[in-house]
Amino acid sequence: MLLILHCTGPDAEDLSWLLHKRPDRAQTFDLSFGRAQLFYPHNAPEHCTAALLVEVDPVALSRGRPGQSPTTPLEPYVNDRPYAASSMLSSAIAHVLGSALNGRCEKRPELVDRALELEAHLPVVAAQGGGEALVQRLFGPLGYDVHTSRLVLDPHFQEWGPSPYWSVRLRAKTTVRSMLEHLYVMLPVLDDAQHYWVSENEVEKLAHKGRDWLAKHPERALVTARFLKHQRALERLAEARFDSDGSRETAIEDHGEHDLEARWPRAESAADPAKGAPLDARRREWVRDALVARHVRRVVDLGCGEGKLVTFLAQHSPIGHITGVDVSPAALEIAQKRVDRLGPSQRERVELIQGSLVYRDARLQGFDAAVLIEVIEHIDEERLRWLEDSVFAVAAPPCVIVTTPNREANAAMPGIAAGAMRHSDHRFEWTRSEFVAWCTRVASTYGYRFEVGAIGDEHPEFGAPTQSAIFERVRDARATPEQRPTEVNA
Repeated sequence: MLLILHCTGPDAEDLSWLLHKRPDRAQTFDLSFGRAQLFYPHNAPEHCTAALLVEVDPVALSRGRPGQSPTTPLEPYVNDRPYAASSMLSSAIAHVLGSALNGRCEKRPELVDRALELEAHLPVVAAQGGGEALVQRLFGPLGYDVHTSRLVLDPHFQEWGPSPYWSVRLRAKTTVRSMLEHLYVMLPVLDDAQHYWVSENEVEKLAHKGRDWLAKHPERALVTARFLKHQRALERLAEARFDSDGSRETAIEDHGEHDLEARWPRAESAADPAKGAPLDARRREWVRDALVARHVRRVVDLGCGEGKLVTFLAQHSPIGHITGVDVSPAALEIAQKRVDRLGPSQRERVELIQGSLVYRDARLQGFDAAVLIEVIEHIDEERLRWLEDSVFAVAAPPCVIVTTPNREANAAMPGIAAGAMRHSDHRFEWTRSEFVAWCTRVASTYGYRFEVGAIGDEHPEFGAPTQSAIFERVRDARATPEQRPTEVNA
């Protein structure tokens, strides 16, 4: 099996420094299942190529599987293990390129965090149970430009048709460490197999290698299950590990959405360090500032998910009482874990309750403000009137804060196909004019005035990635029962 790494651009020769391998000679390494060779087919100032070739010994491999009977007498010797990318290639990466995988470069440590123009070529990938679409689902959210081509069974017998294998190229401007971490985790996931016994140690490996990206990946459950060979006990350990360090995003948010938003072209502003903060963090700070400016003492976070905003406000605002509401019991369990990690004086200011935003709920009354952060786009447009009634007519707080994606900004957000939305669960995404039209109708219907705003760096043509509105009540908008919409099932 083969992995080819290409680096182009003026810094291409940095690849050899980061890999800790001299480009002027080939090197061989013994592995438990064969041997690996690292060599450089091409090395020039603006183009460097390194190749990792893994030669599998089928006899050693068959002897290394005690207690596992082959399906046929020849199965241990005649199979796709010598050429299809798998966990054996991951092991070779860890063995041969361990320094680069772990972010170490003794002679030039400043290179570790430098993003380079990289391409990884995997000539043969199994991609079990998904093929081309699976490759895209795994690597697309990580920012890669993914190119795949299906291999034929035999070029001399075209009538045999295509094989179950793919040639895969992954291109991105990223660090060598990040690319190797992604490959180390995803290769056994694509192959849906591990060549060795999987124990609790693999949970630690997964948590360590995926610490900066796996928690936000939209296919995290699939990645975890396949990497841990579908052992439910280990999967639960991995989930608990991610939950315990607060790595999970809110349930109503999409991990891929946050990854896409992280690649939004930011404005250069040395005078404002907050410009470098992730967009979801800037949303929370913007909401906090809006609430504090209005001297809010009691706030309800509608669609609180796993409690990131609730706990942020408890830690970083003087607000006296914060209630989080979500329909998902699982999300609220994780939110409670976050709340439990707060200090005593912070915990006592927080309350979590289960409830649907499209049902009228008397528990939502009596607050100074209600917050809907990246929530409305997850509700069918024809059902929004039920949410409007619940929030603006029944709860009717003096202030309502809403944020939602700006659809126009998707055109400037790398990784989003034309016409696609940021989240697979989004029912809609509005342009700026569509959002203003909705705000105008809601304000007029329920007796509020409003102002619209933007969160995130502004694109000169498409605007900011997040649009916002602050509604302030100008008259008692609580509708009488006969004025309200007829009750519906959530």
